[in-house]
Amino acid sequence: MKSKKSFLWLAFLLLATIWILAKRNNQPPYQQANGLIFGTVYTITYQHNSDLKPEIEEELKRFDFSLSPFNDSSVISRVNRNEVIVTDSFFQRCFNRSMEVSRETDGAFDITIAPLANAWGFGFKKGAFPDSKMVDSLLQITGYEKVRMVDGQVIKQDPRIMLSCSAIAKGYSVDVIAHLLERKGVQNFMVNIGGEVVVKGKNPEKQLWHIGVNKPVDDSLALKQDLQAILTLSDVGMATSGNYRNYYYKDGKKYAHTIDPKTGYPVQHSILSATVIAEDCMTADAFATAFMVMGLEKAEAYCKAHPAIDVFFIYSDEKGELKTFATEGVQKRMLNQ
Repeated sequence: MKSKKSFLWLAFLLLATIWILAKRNNQPPYQQANGLIFGTVYTITYQHNSDLKPEIEEELKRFDFSLSPFNDSSVISRVNRNEVIVTDSFFQRCFNRSMEVSRETDGAFDITIAPLANAWGFGFKKGAFPDSKMVDSLLQITGYEKVRMVDGQVIKQDPRIMLSCSAIAKGYSVDVIAHLLERKGVQNFMVNIGGEVVVKGKNPEKQLWHIGVNKPVDDSLALKQDLQAILTLSDVGMATSGNYRNYYYKDGKKYAHTIDPKTGYPVQHSILSATVIAEDCMTADAFATAFMVMGLEKAEAYCKAHPAIDVFFIYSDEKGELKTFATEGVQKRMLNQ
């Protein structure tokens, strides 16, 4: 009798092992979708039996129709033309989160920066080099306190106010695609749109995802991809803002694309790039820009007071040498190179 029980137990273990191995062998494959959107490249790696690229691109087109200032028919373009319009859910979520980050950063992040960004040649319209009188004039129609939303409609204190969500929308688009994949039951994926990233689960090697942080070198064409660090990540969003690619020279002086909403001028801080890790990529994207505006000292102080946000700053010291600052959460995620 005892022998029979042992045989049945061994048979059960054998069948269970076979079932587990068969299930492993039948795991959905990792697939990749690549393309162009918002003037940048996207790469999405995901584990699923079906090709989800058509649905991904359809969602990106819907997003573009809401928040792209380069699309004349988009919701944000119509808001900027002062058309009477009830905004869609994409716009409303982006607007509301933008207002929250603006309050949390004392205006270092501000989506009403559009007229100034355009004047400096970094927006969706190309302006001439502004003089101090023009900057002072544009500051009169800049400030997140001058806009609000009522029942889905944007109310402006001045009709000349224009919005640009370029410092938060790309990160939000990454979250949107991540949510799409989650609705499809995908448990392992990486969404990368123009360097803004959301990762979940494991990579094809069954490890945490490895995400690189580029060295901040003068490289406006993005031809160099030397890495400063590699981070091991899962179930987070990551975004990087830097002035080492988007800039121009005039009269021998370098002008960075990050505009301080309070002064109206490009920032001249020592931070060369700010990488932020947060629960979602929209938050990471917005704070990466805010920290570039704040400068190193204020940004470090903010991070110490808000441990839920992890950062990796690359900056230039008094001697012009590259230095880094990393919160404890980032230090734990660094891959030994």
